[in-house]
Amino acid sequence: MTGVRMDKWLWAARFFKTRSMAARACELGRIEVNGLPAKPAREVRAGDLLRVKNDGGDFQVEVLALSAMRGPAAVAQALYRETEASLELRLKLAEERQAMPHGEASREGKPSKRDRREIDRLRGRV
Repeated sequence: MTGVRMDKWLWAARFFKTRSMAARACELGRIEVNGLPAKPAREVRAGDLLRVKNDGGDFQVEVLALSAMRGPAAVAQALYRETEASLELRLKLAEERQAMPHGEASREGKPSKRDRREIDRLRGRV
């Protein structure tokens, strides 16, 4: 196998839950191959450097193996290797998110009338 469609590989590597979500991410420019935006039908080859932006974070990975079928998570993780810089950045961002206080967690019950008015003002519903 010399190449696999980008959307199939992203789905098989478990970056996205469905192929259509992977294709949509490509169309929106959230996937780059060797620094260039990728279309869903572009072929991925072993050795390519991908930048994947999804809900889980911003990944920079090197393609190690190809697969067009989705398998167990252990097999999916063997398809790529995340770069050290990417891993460090994601861990740093995760620590920052945990350190931030949760505004909603401090409140109990429903918002007061004053809180509701402030929420409406912030959302632009004057």
